[in-house]
Amino acid sequence: MPIRTQGRRLSTSSGVSPCLQKIALKLKLKKVIEQQGDHYVIKTSSTFRNYNISFSVGQEFKEFTKGLDNRHVMSLVTWQGNKLVCEQIGEKKTRGWAHWIEDDKLHLELYCEGQVCKQVFKKHE
Repeated sequence: MPIRTQGRRLSTSSGVSPCLQKIALKLKLKKVIEQQGDHYVIKTSSTFRNYNISFSVGQEFKEFTKGLDNRHVMSLVTWQGNKLVCEQIGEKKTRGWAHWIEDDKLHLELYCEGQVCKQVFKKHE
């Protein structure tokens, strides 16, 4: 569940409508990350919409961001230091995300064409 959401709304160039951005700012998200070796499943859920992604680190895969911005992209997730970083190649440039843990909190940065959205999650007790 996010305890703080920082950053600004994405510009219209991100492909996310202003109405959807307003809804997203009010959501309380739940994020579950499951790991089996180099294979990960990240489940993000809310009362509005759910999104799951499954991948193996270092292996490129096709991704359809259904329910987010409905884009087809080629994604590659790698470790960069202590961050799990995803580069998404498609019609938008410099698009992707990064997850990392710091001070018992899960950090997420989403970026697209120079815009950055930051979220911080705390562990559910």
